[in-house]
Amino acid sequence: MSQAANDKPPASFEAALAELESIVQGMETGKLSLEESLAAYQRGATLLKHCQGALAAAEQKILVLEADQLKDLPRSEN
Repeated sequence: MSQAANDKPPASFEAALAELESIVQGMETGKLSLEESLAAYQRGATLLKHCQGALAAAEQKILVLEADQLKDLPRSEN
C-alpha cells in the first residue's frame, strides 16, 4: 500500500467500508510483511474514524429530522 493511497480520503461511507473489509481480509491472510501490516493498520484506523464520523453525522441528521423524537416503526401484521 503506497503512502499516497494511505492519504487519500474515501469517496463515500460505502467505499470506506469496502476498503476496510479488504484490509481486514488482507491482514487475516498473514502474508503481509510487518511494514505492510502497520501501513494497513494505520489506513484501517483512518477508515474506521471516517465511518464512525459518517454514522454519527447521519444519526444527528435523523435526530434533527425527527425533532429529537424518534418513533417506533409500525409493526406489520402477518
